[in-house]
Amino acid sequence: MADLPGCNTAGPMSAVSSSPRARDSVPAKDGKYRRRYGEIIDAAAAVFAEKGYHGASTKDIADRLGIRQGSLYYYFDSKESALEEVCQKGVEGFVQRLEAILARDLSASEMLRAAVLNHLEPLGERPNYVRVFQRDRHELPPDRGANIGAASRHYEKLLEALFRRGAEQGAFRADLDCRLAALSLLGMCNAVAEWYTARGDRTLAEIADAYADILIAGAALGH
Repeated sequence: MADLPGCNTAGPMSAVSSSPRARDSVPAKDGKYRRRYGEIIDAAAAVFAEKGYHGASTKDIADRLGIRQGSLYYYFDSKESALEEVCQKGVEGFVQRLEAILARDLSASEMLRAAVLNHLEPLGERPNYVRVFQRDRHELPPDRGANIGAASRHYEKLLEALFRRGAEQGAFRADLDCRLAALSLLGMCNAVAEWYTARGDRTLAEIADAYADILIAGAALGH
């Protein structure tokens, strides 16, 4: 996303539906393994969110779980693999939900409000994953980050399409720079991850509504 979900018209989020190497190795029949794997990736997300990818170590992840460092390698083969999985979960669902919004019979303003809320809601559900995705996904080498990057670019294109539809319908300015509008939405919303806390005085829904007001007013200015 300019820095979250950022656009190429490469196919939808199905491009990222298959997971990293680590997940591919999880035995489908072993529920206990899967639960433990989830706990370990949750711990990795928390450590990366707190210390940054370069500041974190696999020992930090193991210490958070109270296990030996070597035990982690039964679940993923490197810190890089853990980052790939965290980023995969960080971007998960963004594209599908935005595609669903665009498929509904909504006005341009309603679509924009729904898109902003779609972008912010995951901060309440999986904040560590979203923060790591936004900040650290560029640390992944091309072979590991390709699907994640394609999802980001596709998401950005969907936002451009949303603004373009509003302009075509006459709800937004005819001369609106739809790419710049999409990047503005991404920049505003991505910044929320840096300061939002569930203990703050505004909910994510309230923040989304206020941001949508700003974007709608800008897109319709002079109309």
